[in-house]
Amino acid sequence: MGRVAELVGVSVRTLHHWDAIGLVRPGGRTWSGYRLYDAQDVARIHRVLVYRELGLALAEIGRILDDPSVDPREHLRRQRTLLTERIRRLERTARAVDEMIERTTMDTTPPTTQGPTDSTDTPGIGISVEEQARIFGTDWDPAWQDEARERWGDSEVWAQSAARARGRDAAGWQALKDEVDDVETALAAALAGGVVPGSEEANVLAERHRATIARHYDCTHAMQVVLARMYTEDPRFAAHYDQRAEGLGAWLRTVIEENARTHGVDPDTATWQ
Repeated sequence: MGRVAELVGVSVRTLHHWDAIGLVRPGGRTWSGYRLYDAQDVARIHRVLVYRELGLALAEIGRILDDPSVDPREHLRRQRTLLTERIRRLERTARAVDEMIERTTMDTTPPTTQGPTDSTDTPGIGISVEEQARIFGTDWDPAWQDEARERWGDSEVWAQSAARARGRDAAGWQALKDEVDDVETALAAALAGGVVPGSEEANVLAERHRATIARHYDCTHAMQVVLARMYTEDPRFAAHYDQRAEGLGAWLRTVIEENARTHGVDPDTATWQ
């Protein structure tokens, strides 16, 4: 096990864990109980590492690799496609960060105090590029703010978001991200546990989800429904939630819609108001 850990660049503890959960089990053992990995086992480890790099959960990776209908070559083709998509996202992120660095260099105002001067500006998040990368991760794309401004730049909620962003430091952004992570973890657990949309437990989760949005602007139940449509219609949102748990985006949309009904909102006709 120690030799394999060194070869593939993971810890022995990681291999122990993968063995315990059935993700990668060694093909044999010595008479004294030491694990023995053959070439096929090591190849599976490499496939796991690629999927982990792509952000998939271990349980999802296990389901993919153990699917009897998919042969190893198909796994490699799928990994190649996913890697290409990831590279494109990272390249977009790198370009956006380069642009932010350039703007920061040209601006005499310190990055920690920068912010929009009116409601039509992109909400400045008030923290350095390094802090942004640390808090939001490598998949975060600052260009998404430009896309959001195109949709809502002249709206009242955009002005609210800008004002609240100006008052939030790095610790505040980290706390907000931690809150979102906690809510999404709870949502994934509820999906796995068979929580039914429209139930009291599901409605509580829908309200927790809406509360995270309300950290940026006053989010009504109708607005939440409109946002939830993107969780299935926009591949980026769908991929984000499905990384947490397969089908989570679609399930969350239904949870939000059913909760909205209890507050007098018809999801089929809901608009941004």
